[in-house]
This record gives sequence, structure tokens and C-alpha cells, in this order.
Amino acid sequence: MNEMNATRRTLSVLVENAAGVLSQVSRLFSRKGYNIESLAVGTTDDPTVSRITIEVWADAPMIEQIMNQLRKQYPVYSVQELKPERSIRRELVMFKVKAETHDIRNEVIQIANIFRASIIDVSLKSLTLALIGDETKAEAMQKLLEAFGILELVRTGMVALERGAYTIEDETKEQTEFNLGKNFL
Repeated sequence: MNEMNATRRTLSVLVENAAGVLSQVSRLFSRKGYNIESLAVGTTDDPTVSRITIEVWADAPMIEQIMNQLRKQYPVYSVQELKPERSIRRELVMFKVKAETHDIRNEVIQIANIFRASIIDVSLKSLTLALIGDETKAEAMQKLLEAFGILELVRTGMVALERGAYTIEDETKEQTEFNLGKNFL
């Protein structure tokens, strides 16, 4: 990999929603020596299909190789790189923060309001906040909350969708397979 041209790349992968598929996809990355920066998986509107969002540091040839290897996998229906200008990326971050006094709770609540975070749990000694945004927003809020003492932090991993009318189904593995045999007859 050319370190100078490596950037954070987001892949959206549609796969069969079945046991072992995520393991098969992640093994491909470990076999090739690629480090997954972020991974999020969930079912789509079709319960038989899951969407995997993968973020990896890669240059152009490396991301092309990863996409080609993914397309060869049996349970993979579609693979698409989501370009920053044509996609929306978000993650959920939950913070549990020390808030032992009324004044501290008020300060933490003000920070939550500034970042449009939700307060999802309150106790006498802590507040739990949920933030949805990109990594810049999450890191900025984390830096402010560190002064109060973060007791726990969890991130879901990045999820992403194409902007506007673009969808991952615009270029699917099935369409490519159907087009392959047309020139041979």
C-alpha cells in the first residue's frame, strides 16, 4: 500500500443474512492483512439481506483489490465504495459521564444540548448520553466530556448510505453476472 495515498475508505456490502457470513467476510480482510477501522452490520428492509459497512485505510489499488475479492464471495450480492461527496456517514456513540453534583449535571446537559445529544439515563452519580454524528463531532464531544470523567464509552461503528437517489442496487453482483453471458451466444 502506498502510505501517502491511503485514505479512509467506506465500503457498503450487501450479503446474505445467514450464520457465518460476517465471519467469512472478516476472514478475507485478515488473510490479506488489512485492518478494519470500523465495522457495522444490520439487516436491510429485506430480512434475508444484511448490509455491512466497512471502513478501512487504503489507497486506490488496494480498495479495488478488496472490492474484487469481496465480489468473489458466494454470500456477497453487492459491493460499493461510498465516495464522501455521494454519501452520508454516521455512528452512534454512548457516553456515561460522572455527574455527582447538580452543577456538574447541568454543565454536562448543556454540552449535550450543544451537540444535540440525547440524555438517555440519569442517576445521582452519572449521566448517559447518546450522540449521532461523524467522528469529528464524536471526538469533539468526547474531549469536552473528559474533563468531567468518562466512566464508559461505546461506539457502534460507522454506518453509511448513498445520498439522493443513488442506491447500492444500482450496481449489483447479480446484474453483472447476468451481463457476462450475453456476449457469448
